[in-house]
Amino acid sequence: MIILWTTLLLIGSNLFMTYAWYGHLRDFKDKPLWFVIILSWMVALFEYCLQVPANRIGFQQAGLSLQQLKVLQEILTMSVFAVFAVVYMKERLSINFVYASLCMVAAAWFMFTDIKHPA
Repeated sequence: MIILWTTLLLIGSNLFMTYAWYGHLRDFKDKPLWFVIILSWMVALFEYCLQVPANRIGFQQAGLSLQQLKVLQEILTMSVFAVFAVVYMKERLSINFVYASLCMVAAAWFMFTDIKHPA
């Protein structure tokens, strides 16, 4: 159950960060760069308010390793970005994005599978 909280917090943080990084390309394309930077930092504050507790809970309570947290974060980032790109930005995902995502699935398998190496 603790890993679920970590995952939900990471998804929420990714929603904010994805918008902070890419939402301005649609919503504020005519605004000055300084304005967009300040706005993005304000949005990113909410990302940090979710990301930091997610990492702390995942590491200290769920027993995830630092490397597992990072791979989980990247997979969720790719997933949130894919939905954001298609639904919000009205972009089509390329086949290369799909291939890159499959590589992330492989990364998750390696990080979350306990592979024993002979001594």
